[in-house]
Amino acid sequence: MTGKTSISKKLKPAAKRATATVRSRKKRTRSLEDVVGPEVYQVWVSMLRALVPEGRTHRLAPLLAAMLQYALIVAGERQDEDVGEGSVIQSLLDSTDVSEAEEVHDLLHDVVDCLFKDAHVQFRRTSARGEPYSIAEDAYQEYVHWFDMPWE
Repeated sequence: MTGKTSISKKLKPAAKRATATVRSRKKRTRSLEDVVGPEVYQVWVSMLRALVPEGRTHRLAPLLAAMLQYALIVAGERQDEDVGEGSVIQSLLDSTDVSEAEEVHDLLHDVVDCLFKDAHVQFRRTSARGEPYSIAEDAYQEYVHWFDMPWE
């Protein structure tokens, strides 16, 4: 059996559970699913469920930031729709006007929390020294500095 086959077999049940979870959960008021659609959202849930338990934060944070960047692109394409104040689309669009990770936290943390809950994984972690840290907080830093090029 090749490594590819065993990984595929391992991920299929996780993907099925993620799909069932997203479909069966009660509709929350704010979710990235409302922006990117159920198909993309289910893929994200499956990815987080498979990658977060053994993943390294310095690799997972840019992945989450990329998900938020993609959601922002979709939100930009949908900005002409009648979106209310406080909608996820509006929060994503507002996030382009901030320069601090804490401001991104204020705008988007509830939808990131929802994503991780749907994936049944935690974004909060504890270092070997017992210090708490967060994949989400690191991702907000990555999101804010997405277009920065320090070598320029």
